[in-house]
Amino acid sequence: MSGAVDFSAGGFRFLPSVFQFSAGVAALPGHAIERVRFRTPMPLKQGFERIERLITAAGRPLTSFCACELRSPAPFTEQGFRAFNEVYVVTLQKWGLFDGKINPVARSNVCPQIDPPPEPSFHAFSFTVAAAEAAPSFIIAGSAEAREGGASYRERTVRHGETTPEAMREKARYVLGELERRLAAFGVGWADTTATQVYTVHDLHGFLADEIVRRGAARAGLTWHYARPPVEGLEYEMDCRSVGREGVV
Repeated sequence: MSGAVDFSAGGFRFLPSVFQFSAGVAALPGHAIERVRFRTPMPLKQGFERIERLITAAGRPLTSFCACELRSPAPFTEQGFRAFNEVYVVTLQKWGLFDGKINPVARSNVCPQIDPPPEPSFHAFSFTVAAAEAAPSFIIAGSAEAREGGASYRERTVRHGETTPEAMREKARYVLGELERRLAAFGVGWADTTATQVYTVHDLHGFLADEIVRRGAARAGLTWHYARPPVEGLEYEMDCRSVGREGVV
């Protein structure tokens, strides 16, 4: 992961990552990030259309779309995940966000274990607004226990195929470390966050106090979604943010 890059057209900076998403975003000076959650998951096509209307109504360009949270029916195969992402980025390219190689938009994409949506859907999205004296705002994209690199998920996943308490602790430790690296790239830390989310169907109480709470990752509480990461074989994911204004539509 390289250093943060300004995306002036959207009013935010981002941490370059893979083609389907960035590792995180932070508002540029004079801007703030706002988050909007849908009351029920909205299918991808209709969701993009609704987001376009909401951003336009707020008087902002579509390039201000800086992050989203998706819900999918079940974990994808690696090939299926890539095929989904190739469809997902088409709209971002039309909106002037994705240039075919670099994607500035941060993302989480997880799969509810109970009552999942019938197709990939939006749970929430975030965009920048003009704000002269806003507190720093940022969103760190979801990270699971797979190290970045060119190998397959199986090869780069921490304790692949293991879900013992010790394996889950090691997975969580890796994910927390990755989030901390991303936070540091923006010059912030856990003390600056307003929300932290965890996605797993496995018990996290065995390491909740030592690995999450003691390091400050739950300073504003912890939202636990009973959901799986988006690719088969992954078991644990987290994201975090600092957003001053959030709404539900």
